[in-house]
Amino acid sequence: MRAVQLVQVGKPLEDAEVALPTIGSSEVLVRVAACGICHSDAHYRGGISAIDLLPLTLGHEVAGRIETVGEDVTHVSPNDRVYVHYLVSCGCCDFCLRGHEQFCVKGQMIGKHRAGGYAEFIKVPGRNVFVLPDEIPFEHGAIMMCSSATALHALNKARLQSSDALAIFGFGGLGFSAFQLAKAFGCRDVYVVDINPAKLASIKEAGGIAIDATARDPVQQIREATGGKGVDVSIELVGSAITMEQAVRCLGIFGRAALVGLTAESMSVLPYTEIINKEAEILGVSDHLAGELSSLMQLACRGNLSFSQSTLRFVDLDAARINAALDAVENSTDHTRTVIVSRL
Repeated sequence: MRAVQLVQVGKPLEDAEVALPTIGSSEVLVRVAACGICHSDAHYRGGISAIDLLPLTLGHEVAGRIETVGEDVTHVSPNDRVYVHYLVSCGCCDFCLRGHEQFCVKGQMIGKHRAGGYAEFIKVPGRNVFVLPDEIPFEHGAIMMCSSATALHALNKARLQSSDALAIFGFGGLGFSAFQLAKAFGCRDVYVVDINPAKLASIKEAGGIAIDATARDPVQQIREATGGKGVDVSIELVGSAITMEQAVRCLGIFGRAALVGLTAESMSVLPYTEIINKEAEILGVSDHLAGELSSLMQLACRGNLSFSQSTLRFVDLDAARINAALDAVENSTDHTRTVIVSRL
């Protein structure tokens, strides 16, 4: 089957022919209909996040149709439309039993620790696939599996309430979903910080309060807009020490900063001024949970989470086009999500 693989870190992805996966009794084979191109994939290609086994088929935002099922799998059947939870866990360690499978001692992420969805087919455990509602297109279901699901987990971790003022740092795939979810939760004051003119315009069109970080200190802008109080919750989605520090500095009393973006940089905060004297919290956010996906799909079915054609770009399973999309993500020049699509 055809696949697009990372062969050497720091080099462009390559087209490849690989063997069709053979499934076990508890596994399923999914014919990939859509696979999102995520900022994390650019991190893997660039070596920011380490890859231990090469060559590797990237891609962790996957939706498609069931091709074959193992004999022990009973909740899905061939030809079912499904979305794929990208965290493959053992299901029996302490973290899994407590509902925190992202810390599974044997956990693997598709597209990082095992073959992902930049391919015609993908093999995953049966418990990692869920039926995709008919009203949700494959391409929407795919990209929701990372950016939307992780955004929801971040808002849950930050204990977002409808009365909270929220600051979102970064309006990429995660920020786009976080904004819609916050509005669905009833938040009226949502400040979104970015540097891309097209994204800033999109924020205003969507009813958010755009903060142009190139104009002047975004923290100062947020404090002025909130009458000096700061926000109740901030979500950092860029993966930069600077924006992480800003996400903490813009908090008000009892504020919660949820840090999601990946970076190898260290950040610096003033413990008394920014944390202790506000009783503020800094929260780490790692991935998301399978148990959150059902509510995410319900929100999408109700129209609270949607992706217009203007927010998506489609490419074929082709290394050159995928590399170009990853370049745009790395350079922050893109304000749309790119999805690899196949016609089933």
